[in-house]
Amino acid sequence: MRDPSGRTRCTAVSLVVGVLALLLLASGVPFAAASPYPTLPVGYDSEFLSNLSAPSLTPGSSGSLTFHVADPKPFAPMSEILLTFDVYAFNAFPGNASSTVATAGTPILVTATTSGTTANLSLAPLSPGDVDAGSVGVATADSTPNGAFAIRTALAFVANGTEYRLESRGWFSANEWAAATELPNGSATLNLTRLGVSGVTAETAILVTTSNWEWALALILGASLVLVGAGAFVYFRRTAKSSSGAR
Repeated sequence: MRDPSGRTRCTAVSLVVGVLALLLLASGVPFAAASPYPTLPVGYDSEFLSNLSAPSLTPGSSGSLTFHVADPKPFAPMSEILLTFDVYAFNAFPGNASSTVATAGTPILVTATTSGTTANLSLAPLSPGDVDAGSVGVATADSTPNGAFAIRTALAFVANGTEYRLESRGWFSANEWAAATELPNGSATLNLTRLGVSGVTAETAILVTTSNWEWALALILGASLVLVGAGAFVYFRRTAKSSSGAR
């Protein structure tokens, strides 16, 4: 798969992650509800899925979304690992008009056996300390519009006979997220039990533009609202304290 520009803007892309999440979730776009899973210790969620890097592309070009999946020490061996990427929202430029991905030219995620807006990757078992570095192809069409295409993530696996599942911000509705991340006094929290997941993973976004102004575009999109996806993930991970699934 070719990547003519070779331009990957991980930092710029992280800036636009919250754009799609907040606008779409606040407007009531439906998302799948999570199932209850055992919660993981504080800090583990950031170690299982990391180094997300989505490409910055021009219409008609292609690139790769890269990632690391790890079994952090001193966790148990992991098996039946399933990593999911899903292109779930779009923020257009110019105009910053938000929508779901039912738009012509939505980027396609390409694996060895499938292609579409969702990619499910079955990974080999991991032992504590192991890291699996992988990638998913990303292909755009000539008709792909300028803007940012948000990608939500999910990671499921089995350890010690127990099923775990981590999900990113984009899988939850605005009401679900607010109920699990805000205390009655307005203070921030993160209640994984209420979300029904083992942990929270980061999101990323594919940036598509016909110009060389990727950074300017990212700044414009990011300034339109508060970062929610990666921003909330990092904030809650750093400030979390655990009590009965609440962090």
